[in-house]
Amino acid sequence: MLSNSEYIRRFLLLPVTLISLNIFAQQGNTGSWNILQVKYKISKNFDTFFEAQLRSLKFYDQFHYYEYKGGFTYRLYNNLSATLGAGSYQTFAEGGDFVRPKNNDEFRLWPQLMLIQNIGRLKIEQRYRAELRFTSNGYRNRFRYRLGFSYPFGKPVDDIRPYAIQASNELFFTDREPYFERNRILVALSRKLSDIVSIQVGYVHQFDYRINDETGRDFFQTGLYFDLPK
Repeated sequence: MLSNSEYIRRFLLLPVTLISLNIFAQQGNTGSWNILQVKYKISKNFDTFFEAQLRSLKFYDQFHYYEYKGGFTYRLYNNLSATLGAGSYQTFAEGGDFVRPKNNDEFRLWPQLMLIQNIGRLKIEQRYRAELRFTSNGYRNRFRYRLGFSYPFGKPVDDIRPYAIQASNELFFTDREPYFERNRILVALSRKLSDIVSIQVGYVHQFDYRINDETGRDFFQTGLYFDLPK
């Protein structure tokens, strides 16, 4: 068994390793992907949330995208939940910080279903999302499927393991040719700082096919998450 200090060392070294490998491979073209999320538990089965994201095409340079969104989640069963969300999604041209004209100015409404299964400590997540997209280039539909895995580890504190390694793959489809739009892969490590606050660092690889609002990139991802009890 690894000691806590060894877990912490590996936690700190992972993002550095990911960044270094990608910088050498892509000549420093790794972008940044930053997330702030706040959830509030209204009742046992009913939550509300707000999330903001800010992205850049180079490492904290050439910021080209931001979004903010919110919504409500209702837990139908222990392993099944339904969400209704809406938000604003803004994509700017490449070459600098928030370069105009924008590639896309979008309002989005999205219903979602989430199915969770547990095998021991391994958590398997399947997310199904439909997006109603009101864009500056006209109305579009999009459908997303994400398969994710999460494995908590470390010495339990109040029956909660403080670390978790996560991986997911998400596919994006439309109802227009060529139908397939995007593939997004994430590998990340999270650390629970308290009952309310957790952080995440990870690496995102995104491949886009004939999509005009954002080109495929590699990103270093950081996230700050608040889970507020009633």
